[in-house]
Amino acid sequence: MRHYHVGLLALAFVACQPKNDKKDERMNINEAWINIQTPTVEKIPKEMSIHGDTRTDNYYWLNERENPKVIAYLESENKYLDTVLSSTRDFREKLFEEMKGRIKEDDESVPYFENGYYYYTRFEKGKEYPIYCRKKGDEKASEEVMFNVNEMAAGHAYYQLATFEVSPDNKLALFMVDTVSRRRYTLYVKNLETGEIYPQAIQDTDTDGVWAADNKTIFFTRKNPTTLRSEKIFRYKLGEDPAKAKEIYFEKDETFDAGVYKTKSRKYIVIVSGSTLSDEYRILDAGLPDGEFKVFQKREKDMLFDIDHKDDKFYIRTNWNAQNFRLMECPVDQTSRDNWKEVLPHRQDVLLEGIELFQDYMVLSERKNGLTQVRVMNSKTNQEHYLDFGEAAYVAYPSVNPEFNTHNLRYSYSSMTTPNSTFDYNMDTKEKELKKRQEVLGGYKQDDYVTERVYATVRDSVKVPISIVYKKGFEKNGQAPLLLYGYGSYGASMDPSFSSTRLSLLNRGFAFAIAHIRGGEEMGRHWYEDGKMFKKKNTFNDFIDCAEYLLRNNYTSKEHLYAMGGSAGGLLMGAVINMRPDLWNGVIAAVPFVDVVTTMLDESIPLTTGEFDEWGNPKNKDSYEYMKSYSPYDNIEKKAYPNMLVTTGLHDSQVQYFEPAKWVAKLREMKTDKNVLLMHTNMEAGHGGASGRFKALKDVALHYGFLLFLEGIKK
Repeated sequence: MRHYHVGLLALAFVACQPKNDKKDERMNINEAWINIQTPTVEKIPKEMSIHGDTRTDNYYWLNERENPKVIAYLESENKYLDTVLSSTRDFREKLFEEMKGRIKEDDESVPYFENGYYYYTRFEKGKEYPIYCRKKGDEKASEEVMFNVNEMAAGHAYYQLATFEVSPDNKLALFMVDTVSRRRYTLYVKNLETGEIYPQAIQDTDTDGVWAADNKTIFFTRKNPTTLRSEKIFRYKLGEDPAKAKEIYFEKDETFDAGVYKTKSRKYIVIVSGSTLSDEYRILDAGLPDGEFKVFQKREKDMLFDIDHKDDKFYIRTNWNAQNFRLMECPVDQTSRDNWKEVLPHRQDVLLEGIELFQDYMVLSERKNGLTQVRVMNSKTNQEHYLDFGEAAYVAYPSVNPEFNTHNLRYSYSSMTTPNSTFDYNMDTKEKELKKRQEVLGGYKQDDYVTERVYATVRDSVKVPISIVYKKGFEKNGQAPLLLYGYGSYGASMDPSFSSTRLSLLNRGFAFAIAHIRGGEEMGRHWYEDGKMFKKKNTFNDFIDCAEYLLRNNYTSKEHLYAMGGSAGGLLMGAVINMRPDLWNGVIAAVPFVDVVTTMLDESIPLTTGEFDEWGNPKNKDSYEYMKSYSPYDNIEKKAYPNMLVTTGLHDSQVQYFEPAKWVAKLREMKTDKNVLLMHTNMEAGHGGASGRFKALKDVALHYGFLLFLEGIKK
């Protein structure tokens, strides 16, 4: 999925109290940069023909990652950005320090209990990476450091410890590491008693890895080295040569990905094969690691489901005859669909997003009217209730709950004004305890900020929610700056959560808004289905109409309206600047997916085949023509475009760097305006940007610096 790193994605932008002479200020800024020599890149025409249609791509050659000319071009764009924004260099450093200063550097997560140990993550002052720890039996016990990622990352420009899994006897841990940011991981095993990392490393894995009950058998996922599709499941015996790991499953269908996990009961190991619209599961008793996996339910077109286990039953969340999903159950030895029995029926107005099983309770994650809900059901008494959160717009969901035999539910909560909060909720007494609220240094006061939830009636009469936040004193007179964020793909809901970095914009007069457009799943499964395939243009129209709503209601004006999206949200940015370039003073497109037709025709590119159900397969003429009608790269015209900042990563595995590079080159060739067009390529990172909790803030400071630069705000 072409998802951007969520923490960076909906980061939070906004800032500035506009000046009276903003128009003159902008004119002076324009005059400053139009005399700077823009980067140039060679045009080498490449014709591509299909369905009797020929497209000419003058910049196709930029996909030659090892070509010195490509590297030179990317570096020239970086140099150009540095030159244009040179006057903001000190200000961006100030923004970085300001955002960093809100973060409690010596921080620690709330411990969670699993299999006899309390696990938690802590950070040390001045350090970029987490330290993963545990304590045996009691939170007051002595600390065991499992992974000090700061030490592990030494000498690496990029380092990510993606996941770890402790063995059932608590003595070993498998973990996955990426040092390139291309999401090609290496699996290692560490002896937690001795500290030794075993020399047998397994290359080209994904982040899935589980232990069998024998504490020596590992099941893991391996990627295709070219397409990066997770396609094979292996069984590996500890101590063996990794080359002898046995392939036990190969997903032949290139539109499916494979993965492996263990049920919460720790009883079953599960292989999942999934595509956009279909799933298939295989199960194996974790105590019989050399056994054969049994098909739980074979794949069927347009049938999605997921499973978990408790006692003598499997529970199944499925869209089978239930657009918004329903809950079913079946005996552990009779898992085919003929034996499924309905537990909770489908509801037209409520999306069932997930289930969390406990010994005496079942907790459901639901979504109604665009907001998350947490529903608690007593399995013995059949009584149920919902948690009350008391705000108009928020996000709440079950957090880490690995233990079955407990009456406490750990959940997370935040809103656009409430910092991220961790609660323990006693499902018997209905009492909740705040275990931790994100500490925002520097004197953050929640009452100084206002959040709204409004609805824009778009062109086909659908009401689209918009979440808005700003600082008190914000005047709806059309003169204040506003950043509108959107995504709208894969059914991913962009919920109204808190961001401390966003305060750097809010405190300077910006409003920040999220358009909950179709293509996401905020309003139910139909919201997603109405924003994909041959209805994809609803996503773009919704975003434009939300912007028009904000303009009509004087939240801002065209001179002060900004837009941002990343990855598939970058596709959104590319589409809306082609459709309505006049609406925006500035646009930030982060790792944008903008060359839709060419990418979806190239099945060697990571993610392509698995996304035919999202965008369509352009080898089919109708899909090709529809895609071509909105693909940002194919629809650039000779006209004026807004000020733009485009970012990418040389090692990006989700959206290849050459998509934004080609897009920027073509925009430079075609645009008729004098607005600034900037591109920054992180030469060491990929889709999620820089690793480390502080290095990533440099990217945010660049985004904010660009917006404030356009607003003429210098402090």
